[in-house]
Order: sequence, then C-alpha cells, then structure tokens
Amino acid sequence: MSANGISAGASVPATGRYRLFAVLGGLYLAQAIPSYLFVAALPPIMRELGVSRTAIGYMSILLLPLVIKFFWAPLVDRIRPFARAHRAGWVFITQTGVILSILALLAVGPTNVNGIIAIGFVASLLISTQDIATDGYAAKYLPEADRPIGNAIQGGSIAFGVVIGGTLGLVLYHHIGWTGMLVTIAAISLLPLIAAAMMREGDPVPDVAAKRPSIRAFLKRPEARQILWIALIYRASEGLVKAMEGSYLVDAGVPLTQIGYLSGISATTAGLGGSVLAAWLLKTRGLGFVLALLGGLRTLCFLLFACHAFGAVVGAWPLFGAAGFQTLIRYMEIVALYSLFMAVTSSDQPGTDFTILACAQLLVYLAGSMLAGKLADALGYGWLFSIATMISAVAVIATIWMIPTGQQPRRTQPVNP
Repeated sequence: MSANGISAGASVPATGRYRLFAVLGGLYLAQAIPSYLFVAALPPIMRELGVSRTAIGYMSILLLPLVIKFFWAPLVDRIRPFARAHRAGWVFITQTGVILSILALLAVGPTNVNGIIAIGFVASLLISTQDIATDGYAAKYLPEADRPIGNAIQGGSIAFGVVIGGTLGLVLYHHIGWTGMLVTIAAISLLPLIAAAMMREGDPVPDVAAKRPSIRAFLKRPEARQILWIALIYRASEGLVKAMEGSYLVDAGVPLTQIGYLSGISATTAGLGGSVLAAWLLKTRGLGFVLALLGGLRTLCFLLFACHAFGAVVGAWPLFGAAGFQTLIRYMEIVALYSLFMAVTSSDQPGTDFTILACAQLLVYLAGSMLAGKLADALGYGWLFSIATMISAVAVIATIWMIPTGQQPRRTQPVNP
C-alpha cells in the first residue's frame, strides 16, 4: 500500500517505463492533430472564403461524440478487434479511418459546409473511439507514481496537436493550398501508428463467464460514484467564463490580433509548462493539495474578471494576466483530474470507467458554455463572472471535503506491460 492509501503497481523496468511514455505521447498526438485540423484550421479557412458565421457555427456538432462516447466505451473494453491486439487494434482501425477522412476532404473542398461537417462527424466518432482505447491503455498500465507524468504527456501532446493540426495547417494552406495541406497533415498522421505498433498488452483472452464491462458496473462501485461527483462539480464554473472570455475581451476594446496572440501563446506555453508543473506538484504535494490550489487560483481569476466588468479594476493587462493564467490552470487541472480518474478505474474495464468520468466533467463544462451567453445578456458580464466565482469557490470546498488533501481513492493494482 502506498502512502496515499492506494496499492501501487509493480515496478516497471526503466526501458519499459520510457517505452510506455513514448507510446502514450504518440497515441495522444494521433488524436490531437486531426482534432485541431477540424476545429482550429478549417473554420478560419472557410470564413476567409466567404462561408457564413452561422454555417461555421454548425461545426460545433463535431463535439457531440466527445461528450457521449461513454455510451460505447464498454464495447471498446469488451471487443478485441484482433487476436493479439486489443486496444492497439482499436487504434489501428480508428487512426486509419481518420487519415482516410482527412483525405476525403479533398473531394468536397473548403466551402462545402455539409460535406465538411459529414466527414468531420465521422472523424470525430473515430477519434472519440480511439480516445477510449488510449485512455483505457494509460489507465491500466500506468503505475500509480507515473500517472501524473502520463497525463502531463497527454497535455503536451495536445499542445503539439494545436501547433501541427491548427497552426501548421493554416501555414500550409497559405503556402501550398487545400490539397497540399490535407495530404501533408494526412502523411504526418501516419507517424503515430508507430506508437500503436509499440503497444504491449497483457489482456487475457475474454472469459465468457466473466463480468462484462458496462456503465452499470461502474455505478455499482461507491468509490467510483464519489469521484463522479467530483467530476460533475469541480469544473462546473469554467464554461461560464471561457465561453464569454473572447467576447468580453472584444467588448473591452482589445484588438482581435492581440486576442489571437494571447490565445495561441498561452495555449502552447500552458500546455507544455502547465502539464510539467502539475506533474511535479502531484508527485511532491499530493492530489488533494493540487486540486485545492488550482481551484483557489481559478476562483481568484474569475473574481478578477468580475471586478474588471464592474469597473473596480481597469486596463487590459489585468485581463491578459487572468486569461493567460486561467489557461495554465485548465491544463494543470486536466493532469490532476485525469490522475484522479485513473486512480479509480478498474482493471477489467479501464476505458469505460475513465471515459464516464472524463465525459462527466466535459458535460458540465459545455452546459455552462451554453448558458453563459444568456446569462451575460440577461445580467451583464459582471454578474455572470460573479456567479462563476461563487460556483468555483463552492466546488473547491466540496472537493476538499470529498477528497482530503494527500489522499486518493483506492484502486485495484494495475497490470504492467
């Protein structure tokens, strides 16, 4: 039993440990590149060619599979596509489909909104399914001590995905056009398949009499329900602020170019630096301390937004600081929360357990995002940010109460590759 009250995984040889880190980096990069091609590169390209903002807004439907993927997560845990490759088989199938989806965009062009959304939705289903397999692999094979590092690798891979799929995609389009951009991104997306080939799994052949992975099996476990509550409340305030952050900066008189630079620079630096910092804090101070610290800092950022909206704080720089620091906090929260989610996954359905928790925190985030505009119109920015501040503070207190500092829920001993 570890100091935190969790059974630690068996020791992993250094070569196997670093191999696992490299595999996870490649797997998460495989998801991030096409994701940010669709959400970060294609909308500006479409807008430049005259596609309406309303039509581009319909692309938000591409997020739907990411929110509801817990419905088919048990199938990914249950079904083995190839005899000797369980989750690796899912990665090969889905990544191949994603690459074909990118190439299929060649046939529709950058102004065919219906075609892009149809192809993008298929790609989103594939990416979501691949995410279930990858998260299940990470949750099952990462030892307790390496969970923060594994989730930091995920954060860093997402940051690189923003750069490759989003930034590089736009640069390629500018220099070599639609066809050149898509072919290049598709070719780059072949590289993460090397990571799938390096996956090592020790899953036994499924026993027909064994308990089948299911959502019900997750809900039967008291410790899983406890962490589900944390997943539902901890980030409940963030969507309220993030959804209106850009609009508020515009209404406050900040130029679009400055907002773009702030978004790009903060996302890249926070994705890398924040993930590393969060991993270090988790290893040195414990999960409860990190969640309390980040929640407290997040609440102060929201309070600064509220004070600025009410006129108690003036100038653009406080807003830049709050917005950039908030991005850093979000990346660090993901490392901490995902380490918590991994701690409660069971060895027989890790992908299902992790996906349920990940979808829960995303659902409340999106719910807040959908309400933010209506609240801002009805009450004004000041009261919107004040409500978010109060919800954030309550969520931090509730989280501290449910998971005492330095403790994590007990988890079945993982199987190491």
